[in-house]
Amino acid sequence: MPRKARGVSSVQEESENIGLHRFALFTACSTAFLIFVGGLVTSTGSGLAVPDWPLSYGMFFPPMVGGIFYEHGHRMVAAFVGLLTVILTLWICIKEERAWVRRLSICAFLAVLAQGLLGGLTVRYLLPTSISMTHACLAQTFFCLTIGIAMFTSPFWKHGFPIIKERHEKLRLPILCTLTTGVVYVQLILGALMRHTDSGLAIPDFPLAFGRIIPAMTSNHIVIHFAHRLGALAVTIMVSWTYLRIRRHYSEHPLLRTPATVMLTLVLIQLTLGALTIWTAKAVLVTTFHVVTGALVLGSSVVLMLRAFNMVRDRKPAVVFPIREAAWQ
Repeated sequence: MPRKARGVSSVQEESENIGLHRFALFTACSTAFLIFVGGLVTSTGSGLAVPDWPLSYGMFFPPMVGGIFYEHGHRMVAAFVGLLTVILTLWICIKEERAWVRRLSICAFLAVLAQGLLGGLTVRYLLPTSISMTHACLAQTFFCLTIGIAMFTSPFWKHGFPIIKERHEKLRLPILCTLTTGVVYVQLILGALMRHTDSGLAIPDFPLAFGRIIPAMTSNHIVIHFAHRLGALAVTIMVSWTYLRIRRHYSEHPLLRTPATVMLTLVLIQLTLGALTIWTAKAVLVTTFHVVTGALVLGSSVVLMLRAFNMVRDRKPAVVFPIREAAWQ
C-alpha cells in the first residue's frame, strides 16, 4: 500500500509539474505577443494617443478608435501578462521545491511590476527617451526570464540533460553562446535607441548609406542608425559562428542543433525585415515584425545558452540519450 501511495503521489506531482510548465510556456508566448503589440504602438506613433494613466481618458475602457486602439490595446495585453505572471509566481512559490526557481519567479514578478510603472511614466512624462528605452529593454529582459522559467519548470529539465564532452578547446561553447546572447541584447538596445530617437530613416538607403559604405556622421541620428547596422553585422557574425560550431562539432545533438538553426533562420528573417523597413519607409507591419523577430532571436539564443551550459562540460565523457533528445526537437 505505501508503495502504491507513493506511486500515485509521484504521478500527481508529475502532472502538476507539466501543468506549471505549460502555463509558464503560455506566459512566455503571451509576452512575445505583448512585445509585438508594443511594437505596434511605436510603429503607429500611438504612444500618447491616451494622455493619462492608469486610466484611459478617465475610463477603464475608452472607445477603441484611431491610436487609442493600439495604446489601450497594449495596456490590456500588458495587464493580462501581468496577471499571468502573478499566477505563475504564486504557483511556483507554492509548488516548486527549488529555492532558486522561486527566486527567479519573484524577479519576473518584480520585473513586470516595474515594466507597468515605466509604461505609466512614459505617458506621464511624454515619452522621454531614457524612460522609453528602459521600458523597451526591460521588456526583453522580462521575456528572457519567462523563457528561463518555462525551461526550468519542464519535467525534462529536472530529469537532466545528456552530458557532452567539450570538443573545442580555445573558446568553450557555453561561453560562445553567452557572448552571442550578449551581442544580440546590445543590438536590441541599439534598436530601441533608434526607434525612440526617431532615427529609423536617418539613413534612407540600404545596403549602402547615402551611397557609401560608411556615411558622413553629420548628426546623432545618423550615428545611432549606423551603429544599429554595425550591430546587425556583429549579430550575424556571432550567430553564424555559433551555428557553424554546433553543426561541426555537435550536429548529432538536436537539443543544441535545433535552437541554433532556429536562431540563424530568425536572424536571416530579421535582416530581410530590416532592409524592408527602410525600403518601405517604415511600413507599420514590417517595422513591428522587425521588433518582435529581434525578441525571438534573443529568446532562441537564451534557450541555446542554457542548454549549452547544462550539456557541454569539461573533462566528462560524451553520453547520448537519443530518445530523450528526440523529445526536445
